[in-house]
Amino acid sequence: MAGAYSLYEKAGTLQVTTYLACAVLFVVWFFQMRRTTGLLAPDRFRNRPGWAIGAWLIPLANLWMPYRIAVDMWTASTPLPDDGVPSRTSIWPVNLWWALFVSSNLFGRYAASRYDNAETLAQIRSAVVQYLAADLLSAVAAAAAIYFAFRLTAMQRLKASWGPYRTTAPA
Repeated sequence: MAGAYSLYEKAGTLQVTTYLACAVLFVVWFFQMRRTTGLLAPDRFRNRPGWAIGAWLIPLANLWMPYRIAVDMWTASTPLPDDGVPSRTSIWPVNLWWALFVSSNLFGRYAASRYDNAETLAQIRSAVVQYLAADLLSAVAAAAAIYFAFRLTAMQRLKASWGPYRTTAPA
């Protein structure tokens, strides 16, 4: 039992360290994208670029504000049609990433509370299984974040090379 607990603790430490490193890198990327996208379409944002970092740090607001900034970046990175009228653009990658991110965090907190309150071996086992499910959901959320990041970066680069309006591809 002691060996299993030791392994569990080591895995948790590795997971937290990896999560924090990835979170810092993602927030730095998020801020850089917000700054750069703001240059392409300054009229498309509700908040200043500093909120791309600050929004993650405010309790409860961090469940909504980063999503709004991501949606603003997504729509600002979409080239306008030739007639200059903005069209509706699909934001499903943003919605998918954010839904998985929030769900995995909330489910992880639920699993943690179940583990902390567990008194019997059966309750501990059940809580660990829930932790594993939350970790799997976090991995899927990370994959969705990577997809969102690559798509948004590509959209931003394309808009920067084409200009603000959708035209033929540059030579």
